[in-house]
Amino acid sequence: MTRIKSLAELEELRKGILSKRDPNKPCITLCSGSACHASGSKEVAASIEEEIKKQGLSDEVDIRKTGCHGFCERGPIIVIHPEGICYLEIKPEDVPEIISQTIKEKKIIERLLCTDPSTKEKIIHESEIPFYKNQHRLVFGANINIDPKSIDDYLARGGYSAIAKALSRMTAEDVLDEVKKSNLRGRGGGGFPAGKKWEGSRNAPGDIKYVIVNADEGDPGAYMDRSLLEGNPHSVLEGLAIGAYAIGAHEGYIYVRQEYPLAVENVGIAIRQAEEYGLLGENILGTGFDFNVKVHQGAGAFVCGESTALMTALEGRAGEPRPKYIRSNIKGLWDRPTVLSNVETWANVPLIIDKGADWFTQFGTEGSKGTKIFSLVGKIINTGLVEVPMGMTLRDVIYKIGGGIPGGKKFKAVQTGGPSGGCLPEELLDLEVGFDELTKAGSMMGSGGMIVMDEDTCMVDVARYFLDFLTDESCGKCVPCREGVRQMLMILTNITEGKGRVGDIELLEELGEVAIEAALCALGKTAPNPFLSTLKYFRNEYEAHINEKRCPALSCKELIAYYIDPEKCQACMSCLKKCPSDAIIGGKKKIHVIDQEKCTKCNTCFEVCPTRFCAVTKISGQPVPPPIPEEERTIVKGSKEK
Repeated sequence: MTRIKSLAELEELRKGILSKRDPNKPCITLCSGSACHASGSKEVAASIEEEIKKQGLSDEVDIRKTGCHGFCERGPIIVIHPEGICYLEIKPEDVPEIISQTIKEKKIIERLLCTDPSTKEKIIHESEIPFYKNQHRLVFGANINIDPKSIDDYLARGGYSAIAKALSRMTAEDVLDEVKKSNLRGRGGGGFPAGKKWEGSRNAPGDIKYVIVNADEGDPGAYMDRSLLEGNPHSVLEGLAIGAYAIGAHEGYIYVRQEYPLAVENVGIAIRQAEEYGLLGENILGTGFDFNVKVHQGAGAFVCGESTALMTALEGRAGEPRPKYIRSNIKGLWDRPTVLSNVETWANVPLIIDKGADWFTQFGTEGSKGTKIFSLVGKIINTGLVEVPMGMTLRDVIYKIGGGIPGGKKFKAVQTGGPSGGCLPEELLDLEVGFDELTKAGSMMGSGGMIVMDEDTCMVDVARYFLDFLTDESCGKCVPCREGVRQMLMILTNITEGKGRVGDIELLEELGEVAIEAALCALGKTAPNPFLSTLKYFRNEYEAHINEKRCPALSCKELIAYYIDPEKCQACMSCLKKCPSDAIIGGKKKIHVIDQEKCTKCNTCFEVCPTRFCAVTKISGQPVPPPIPEEERTIVKGSKEK
């Protein structure tokens, strides 16, 4: 690579890259993020390369292994350009047909296309698939066209234009003003205005300042930052460099958890490539601006997602938070001014500088501008990563993009904001997604996790699950978190096991108030949110657990029992054969009975009972009917005979 020494040389390089690319040449883009790797995209890639060579098309077809396309439920995904043909759930054995039919003969393979759930028609283009067409992918959209290991792919799409514009045509104050004007708020959870944070660091005393990417994503079900860093690392590096220029920093860090090996690999390659081109390092584009980036791999502690704990870990000490008497943008890493933001926040910066704050503010609401990437998971038909404009309702995200609840089940709640967030009920489905709106409803934006729950979900158990997670992840430094969260977990566990007592709800509320007021960091301060939000909207479930020893969702093991209805049992032996604990008594032409002492409540019998019989039922809060006598359990010709 040739080191670029000026803006003119950058544009010449970009033109040279584009001149070598034929827009009409067939190109197969294959999603190669972690999710699709798990679904077999590596094997598909090997098959594509082998088949193209076998059919003598090596010089006629390009292959691009891109980042995550977002529709993780249906991966691996390929998009064939220039036609834009999208095939889902590709297997290696599909590849010969794709090459011979679609690439060579220009024929569509209908069985590999997406089917419109409403019209049942086949959809050819990715942009027309309901999962995609209701999104607005400003930040994440480039993933489908960029090989994250190729800086030329990023440059071909206008990459590093924003840093070139900032360094050549804008002062640091101009850049800061543009970010402030955009009202970009931190996508990591708190929603603090990025421009205000930058301004504090820029005006803080001291010649040495830092910028940091927080890629220590640890919320259950969340993987937005991982996929963005894996799929488009240069957008994050460019945003980081612009931020460094604005505040007067010359050194930056990417703190990424060790469990993200592909993200670590791709961002490492991106840094080396940017340094070789002169887009990082000394005298960037001949402007005299120096900026270097290092990658630090975290050990996987959830608490290190908190800013001061992350900085403490970067300094080589145990990742524990510290009191914020002074904000970290004034006194952060090594007690120096430090701007720390998450991956998605930094990736928005090049768009704002390149296209302008006025362009950016046309998306979103008054208080929440731009778009937000969510990981849409749980009891939802279409799981994956979605990017929507701020202000879209929860209903539209869940039903228009997510496709609704599978199996004809009823929607119950959606949990936003990770373990620190809250659960919102059906009556709030028309709530607009925004920082302030979610907070007012008792939840939060968080980093972008969105877990959908159906009627079979016990909200008391959901609160217990997240408290259990936070208890394990607490660093233990402060008493309100170390002891308070553990006590809340113990009470919730007792409630789900039928040991709840009158007064437990009030005690939980009191413990929650103490944690909110006195915990050292946001982990402890927000730990009560899952309990408080579920209590606010699903108080009847808590009361049923405590007063009636009943789980309305039929989910808590200690409060349910399985029973075979003798009027419906046809002695098909499906449940008897599958029961792992040999708890089912019966045989051919013998009505089955569950031995309650042996039953482990694994739910297997309920799942395998043929739907035409529905003989196995779950009950809660009532005694199991006594089994019918042995002599009355004979079935003849499919009907019970006494």
